[in-house]
Amino acid sequence: MTFKPAQRIIDIPPYLFAELDRRVAAKRAEGADVISFGVGDPDFPTPPHIVEALREAAGDPSTHHYPSYSGMPELRASIATWMQGRFGTKLDPDTEILPLWGSKEGVVHLPWAVVDDGDIVLCADPGYPVYDVGTRLAGGRPVPVPLRAPDFVPDFGAVRADDAARAKMLWLNYPGNPTGATCDLAVFEEAVAFCKQHDILLAHDAAYSEITYDGYRAPSVLEVDGARDVAVELHSFSKTFNMTGWRIGWIAGAPDVVEALGRLKTNLDSGVFNAVQRAAIAGLEGPRDFLDEQLEVFARRRDIAVAGLRDAGLDPPTPKGSFFLWVRVPDGESSTSFAAKLLDEAAIVVAPGNGYGEFGEGYVRFSLTLADARVEEGMERIRKLAR
Repeated sequence: MTFKPAQRIIDIPPYLFAELDRRVAAKRAEGADVISFGVGDPDFPTPPHIVEALREAAGDPSTHHYPSYSGMPELRASIATWMQGRFGTKLDPDTEILPLWGSKEGVVHLPWAVVDDGDIVLCADPGYPVYDVGTRLAGGRPVPVPLRAPDFVPDFGAVRADDAARAKMLWLNYPGNPTGATCDLAVFEEAVAFCKQHDILLAHDAAYSEITYDGYRAPSVLEVDGARDVAVELHSFSKTFNMTGWRIGWIAGAPDVVEALGRLKTNLDSGVFNAVQRAAIAGLEGPRDFLDEQLEVFARRRDIAVAGLRDAGLDPPTPKGSFFLWVRVPDGESSTSFAAKLLDEAAIVVAPGNGYGEFGEGYVRFSLTLADARVEEGMERIRKLAR
């Protein structure tokens, strides 16, 4: 028997970061000292009070049974309190909040709950690749909404009228991955108005909402008047609390959408381990000084990298959000060729921009989730390569 995977698997590309991991492994096998600016996995440990809450909860036999499909009521209440304190949005924890196995799981499964075969999903481009892939797995058709320099905010006037009429969802993400772009509430107000006009679900991926600098504080789309009629927002514990491996997040907003996703998830999983949920509560309700210290580190790395890249003749912006630099490649290079040159000639890994959509061509992404000394060493290698 010759195994043939399902057509839906054949039609999707390998995940970008799985391919980056393969390249890193191959280069290291050659004996190279590889500096990877590839995957955005924070290099800080999870705060001790969260780890201790998990340790205590994991020792409690009551957490060893199946969790609730809709999450612990205490966690949903804690999320509602956090959202109100952070954004001023009052949410019903019973109908407008649902815990997730990390926000990536929600990004993949949300289209399954709301998209029918052939429906159009408008995806910010350049954007997180899973917006596109999740749409395809659900039978939808992704259509890019171009984000262009210098602001990388959506131009809804560029969306064709027939695409807007057939669209079922719109994906946005601020602070943005891969661009590091930020926005003010006016961008969300325009997006909500556009989605109300065309009867589209607005899904905002807010995974980096707390990773901001220089006095900027990211807004929530749910702050817009009437947003909960058409919008949901996904949040993650991964980047804010350095819990990437713990796999927990949440979705909040339009109750009918939250209910539909929850109904789907009852058939796909059995909820998040209760001990992890208790640890998440400790994160939401515990001290925040660790985050202030981390943001200082990220800002310092950002400044080191921006200065180094400019010394090498490149022109990166100085983002106010996320821990990414979105850098235009030199003239005559493509995203792929420049990423390959950095790997082959300087043992540096970056993510080629075309992996984030057609409008990512001509850029590469640097992730600043490695020690300051490695950032400095990486910049020195790039300066030497430029010379």
